[in-house]
Amino acid sequence: MSHTNIRPVRGRLSAPQGAALYIGAVLGTGVITFPALAAEAAGPASLLAWLGLVILSVPLAATFAALGARYPDAGGVSTYARLAFGERTAAVVGWCFYCAVPPGASAAALFGGAYVSSALGGGRTTTAVTAMALMAVVTAFNAVGLQMTGRVQLALAALLVLLLLVAVGLSLPHARMDNLQPFAPHGWTAIGSASVLLVWSFAGWEAITHLAAEFRRPTRDLPRAAGAAVVVVGVLYLAVAFAVVAVLGSAAADTDAPLGDLMAKGFGGNARLLAAAAAVLLTLGTMNAYYAGAAKLGAALGRDGALPSWLTRGSMVGEAPRRSLGVVSGLAFVVLLAVVTTDAGVEPLVLLANGSFVAVYAIGVAAAVRLLPRRSKGRAAALAALVAVVALLAMSGRYLVWPLVVRGAALVYLRISGRRGTAEPTRRADTAADVGERTLSP
Repeated sequence: MSHTNIRPVRGRLSAPQGAALYIGAVLGTGVITFPALAAEAAGPASLLAWLGLVILSVPLAATFAALGARYPDAGGVSTYARLAFGERTAAVVGWCFYCAVPPGASAAALFGGAYVSSALGGGRTTTAVTAMALMAVVTAFNAVGLQMTGRVQLALAALLVLLLLVAVGLSLPHARMDNLQPFAPHGWTAIGSASVLLVWSFAGWEAITHLAAEFRRPTRDLPRAAGAAVVVVGVLYLAVAFAVVAVLGSAAADTDAPLGDLMAKGFGGNARLLAAAAAVLLTLGTMNAYYAGAAKLGAALGRDGALPSWLTRGSMVGEAPRRSLGVVSGLAFVVLLAVVTTDAGVEPLVLLANGSFVAVYAIGVAAAVRLLPRRSKGRAAALAALVAVVALLAMSGRYLVWPLVVRGAALVYLRISGRRGTAEPTRRADTAADVGERTLSP
């Protein structure tokens, strides 16, 4: 039988849709809350933390884009860890990301809900109901399939970028350079504390790797999408952070809705409804990207034996991983219910997610150093990113407790399920390379 008529299965995501997914995953809820939290931690010197993490994003995004283009697989960082270090490490990093999404999604939904309750009233009830509605909408989007996800994300990204640019542009005439003094009221070491806090705002460069095989041409589209997203995210984060500090001054540390206050300065009067609309768009974008990536990852982990095989359906290109999506969504609702009933607040959720993201970054970048060709731009980016991620690990401290707990659970599962991972990594490496070649062939 001739193979000339066999056409490779291609994804449907375009470079613009991929850039929108990146923007949604990285920009997200960080821009509606964390400029104020960072200003509280380090004062105007928090701008240096923002700048440092924007600079870090360049090699980090380039590293994961290079990995995704070379090994387009739903397992994402888990696949790269398998090829570089073996099955156990792959299971650990996969579990770390998969278990970070439910608490992270709950925190994101509550951030968006807080803006709505600020605009409409109703306190905790409005916040909780809005958070549940956001989760339900994102679950429905992803249940339809990735083609719908890409189109929705592109529209959301365009709207939120426009809204943020308008808010910053109209508020900047009210900026005062006096608000930048004293520049480091809490000392220079506070920049490190602000940087660790801001990891939440820059997590996401690894999330789209789980969707690499869904791109039409991963080798071309994924780097383009990542490059465009780095520019957009960097400019917007720095612009919003500067506007919050220079326009709001000392009040920036006391507000729960800095974007709303900026809009009030720019538009005049009460801009809370507009701020709530922006917060909802940003929250939808973040959750949409993470639900899509985590659902694909869960299916890949089921396929590879790191999670129950029941989750495998949806791991192939073009398939909607509805079973894995149901698990992610269900866990997120459970976490949200626990937070609402105990009034624990979102800080514990942020700490859980941040620790996991730093651990995922560390393993993913280390895998890139081992997997990417020597003297390639991707490997050079990985070496630069590795230095920065090691510094983040050193500053993370207690944030790493959660990924250590998850690591233990993953290894226990592997032992109980009988997964040993001896010769499997080598075989998987060959298989992943073959799949990549078939996916990328014209």
